[in-house]
Amino acid sequence: MSEIVTSPPIARRSNVKIAAGAVVCDESILKGDITIGPKTVVHPRASIIAEAGPIFIGEGNIIEEMASIINRLPPGGNPDTLLAQTIGNFNVFETDSTCEAERVGDNNVLETKAVVARGVELTNGCVIGPSCSISEPEIVPENTIVYGTKCQRREMNDKPYPQMGQLEFLIRVLPNYHHLRKPNVKPVKGEALA
Repeated sequence: MSEIVTSPPIARRSNVKIAAGAVVCDESILKGDITIGPKTVVHPRASIIAEAGPIFIGEGNIIEEMASIINRLPPGGNPDTLLAQTIGNFNVFETDSTCEAERVGDNNVLETKAVVARGVELTNGCVIGPSCSISEPEIVPENTIVYGTKCQRREMNDKPYPQMGQLEFLIRVLPNYHHLRKPNVKPVKGEALA
């Protein structure tokens, strides 16, 4: 009588690609297929979780402590259908914010405890104020500010500027105080990350 040998289920391996010039603290939580672009800063205890497909994060983003970027399956979703989540360039995800948006453009700010749910697309230059949330699927128009206890909206007169001063400071200072994950992707001229 032959013995049936079963192998343990194959767990999804973490496949994290970090571009040269990115500053990713070792204490951050990175799970799944994640690509982090150059000059992006990932603070300690920030979470990037790719359960329902890969996450592509562009250049010059700041992901602060306890901020979460999550690509998860919607309730009742098909686990065989993987959808990529794309984060553009020069976005700021402040402390304890949560982003599950399928697409985030450039120069957006999610302030402290802001929540952007799955099915939402942030275009460019949007600011989601402290403790504000966008939970219904929609495309948020450019330069929109969501603010106040009732999550009111208005359009900004000027486009927000990238947080270059803060970004350069963090790139210079964080390596002095934290262990970093080593970059494992070399930039190729003319090639985009996503």
